[in-house]
Amino acid sequence: MAEHAAQPPTPSQPHAEAHPHALAHPVPLRVLLAVFAALMLLTFITVAATWIDLGAFNIWLALLIAVIKGALVALYFMHLRWDSPFNAIVLIAALFVVALFVGSVVLDSKEYKVNYTPPIRAGAP
Repeated sequence: MAEHAAQPPTPSQPHAEAHPHALAHPVPLRVLLAVFAALMLLTFITVAATWIDLGAFNIWLALLIAVIKGALVALYFMHLRWDSPFNAIVLIAALFVVALFVGSVVLDSKEYKVNYTPPIRAGAP
């Protein structure tokens, strides 16, 4: 496969200059395979955790595993591990805003009461 040589700008393509940092950070295959193995292991642990009755802790365990899996995906597949810290700050800020939104909805759901009256069954004639 031929290398793409940097082309100088032309009148028809004035913004075609070469950008040396335009390519993504190459991640070694062994790192990608290790992350894949970790994601599969965590998926198995999530499924196995449903077989064990931990009461209310089951949901917290599943959420903890999901956060770890999300962090692995963000760090390695979204290249945040090698990216500028600004991108990580933007991601954390976005997650914080989502957490605020979900938290406010959960707090408000405690105040919501369903006005439901079960139907009265008529007796046999």
